[in-house]
Amino acid sequence: MAELLRDLGAAPEKVLDLIPESVSLDVLRDKCFVPIALYDGVMIFAAADYSSVIEAQLLAASAGAVADVRLFSPSEIQNLIRALYDIKNGVGEETLNAIEEIDDLSELVRQEVMSDSSDAPVVRLVNGILMESLKERATDIHIEPYEDRVAVRYRIDGVLSDRYMLSKGHQAPVTSRIKVMANMDIAERFIPQDGRIGISLGSRLVDVRVSSLPTQHGERLVLRLLDRARGVLTMEELGMKAGERERMEKLICRPNGMILFTGPTGSGKSTSLYAILQRLARPQVNIITVEDPIEYDLPGVGQVQVNEKAGLTFANTLRSILRQDPDIIMIGEMRDFDTAHIGIQASLTGHLVFSTLHTNDSISAVTRLSDMGVEPYLIAGSLLGVVAQRLVRRICPHCRKEVGTTGFLQKNGINRAWRGEGCEFCGGTGYHGRFGLYEQFEVTPDIQEAIARSASAHELKEAARGNGFATLFELGLQAVREGETSPEEMLRVVGEV
Repeated sequence: MAELLRDLGAAPEKVLDLIPESVSLDVLRDKCFVPIALYDGVMIFAAADYSSVIEAQLLAASAGAVADVRLFSPSEIQNLIRALYDIKNGVGEETLNAIEEIDDLSELVRQEVMSDSSDAPVVRLVNGILMESLKERATDIHIEPYEDRVAVRYRIDGVLSDRYMLSKGHQAPVTSRIKVMANMDIAERFIPQDGRIGISLGSRLVDVRVSSLPTQHGERLVLRLLDRARGVLTMEELGMKAGERERMEKLICRPNGMILFTGPTGSGKSTSLYAILQRLARPQVNIITVEDPIEYDLPGVGQVQVNEKAGLTFANTLRSILRQDPDIIMIGEMRDFDTAHIGIQASLTGHLVFSTLHTNDSISAVTRLSDMGVEPYLIAGSLLGVVAQRLVRRICPHCRKEVGTTGFLQKNGINRAWRGEGCEFCGGTGYHGRFGLYEQFEVTPDIQEAIARSASAHELKEAARGNGFATLFELGLQAVREGETSPEEMLRVVGEV
């Protein structure tokens, strides 16, 4: 179809001109046919089959032409229609100006995002923001009110970038529209709220987690986008090197004990845990998780959502889970002594326990557990290993170029590196996609003995070196050496030692 469109000079913008205002793109999408060109009194249609011939003839007749229906694959037609939606639902000045005219927000209802059937400008604006963010691979949308404006920002590959500056008059309708979609209380503006939106773009399903926070200039909204089409990654898709994955596979196949994942928010801890649970899930094993929130549905896994208001805390839920005869338990986060103590007791009584912890590196997890009040001998007896991870942006393959090195790189034996210059493919950032750095601290018998006697972090690190331990900084240097990421990105994520 692309070649035919080029031959006919029919860009998507010109195709859109062939469709009368009275004909919705929703109808063309459902019928899987679309006019692609008007030439010498003949309107050419692309269709998946001949069932739409009558509709095509009627549409052509309205333009004083005859219909010529040609068959194409449904995917080609839907891709063209998606491009038409992008143009028609784009966030333009006309939509922004029209929003200020809205007085009644009560009619704004939840609906299919990829649709042009709504006349409400605020609906078109919010739909356009959602569609554009998904097209650009954003993981979060930030809507931030200030004194005289509202900023809309996308987080792409872990980095926030400005997209729109809306006028202050757009704040109320946009905020209300999103809160209505998320089943949140639009009348309550002074306490934080959470909600969820289930949206679809044609056949693509996306879950959106919405968080509102009252600020000085109004409610700040953050939308986390969870694309079901992308789903849960497998162990192979996590991007681990062969040796790293082999060590991880060996660790998670142990019958009991505790494995922790550490790192800041957004470093991919949940993604790694979901990949592991997906690998371990089988009919012979009972896996139960306690999470806040549940991000993806895992087949074959019992998932429990924490509800603090109802008294369903991590600790209370864990006590109940242990009466459910589990083999494997996943705790979303070890936040306090009660959670840590119950998790460790579970690992010592024959369960395999996974959890996350907020520390800067893997070895610091031992210190953090001690600070929570867990006895060193309990840590030594239960802990199998700790994985500290970070997500680093990958250099764009289309604008990648070699550059010289100076300073700390040469000091560490790196004489050449690569950077992305910025191109259309990567949106001018020089990066496209991310990969993980995994610092794996495996607890061997020697390290168990060192933990039990409250050895320092330095002693633990030296003991781990003999088992092939490498720090995040060393892993980052290796990624720079291999041209996977740039020196600046490595330092941004890992920092300089």
